[in-house]
Amino acid sequence: MTTKKTDVELVEEFRKGNQSSFEELIQRYAAKAFSLATRLTKNEEDAEEVLQDVFVTVYRKIDGFQGKSSFSSWLYRITVNASFMKLRKRKQDRSVAIEDMPPQMQKALGVPRNLQEEADSVTMRHQVTAVLEDAINTLPDDYRPVFILRDVDGLTSREVSKILELTVPAVKSRLHRSRMMLRRRLSRFFREYSTGSPLPERRKVVGID
Repeated sequence: MTTKKTDVELVEEFRKGNQSSFEELIQRYAAKAFSLATRLTKNEEDAEEVLQDVFVTVYRKIDGFQGKSSFSSWLYRITVNASFMKLRKRKQDRSVAIEDMPPQMQKALGVPRNLQEEADSVTMRHQVTAVLEDAINTLPDDYRPVFILRDVDGLTSREVSKILELTVPAVKSRLHRSRMMLRRRLSRFFREYSTGSPLPERRKVVGID
């Protein structure tokens, strides 16, 4: 019975010129990398392009894999970076509808209950989604991936820590700070809605502190 080779063994064989080892690595992780890219870009065509970029990067930079983390975590980190690069080129952001936000995320961001209950209004839903997109786009690069992977995609802190090569406490800290930054930026919008004041235009929300 043939023993299945480990990722590290396949990496070492590929470094020595064995192309079939690289192909086996692709077969092992293509589906998972594609799934992650799809979740981040929300577009299968973009995810396919990301996947191609990922494996080109792996092929060219395999010597940069030092084995300090698992090969899968290294590959997923490359996938995250490639996905966000695709988003920047596309100048689009993840769309986060208020009705799709988990209760704990709504609470953390200070979403008023009456705003949650009236989210079925098409106009209101579009406006809240636009405000959230703008607010998320203002997050620093170090925090935005953590927030999206953890709060939007629902991965665990441990999963995010492996993908981004951060400690679990670091993930929790960045998540907390991301939520606080978003809450500050969204506070004026929620406050004006709750008091019945005219809702701010999208272009005015970006600069909220």
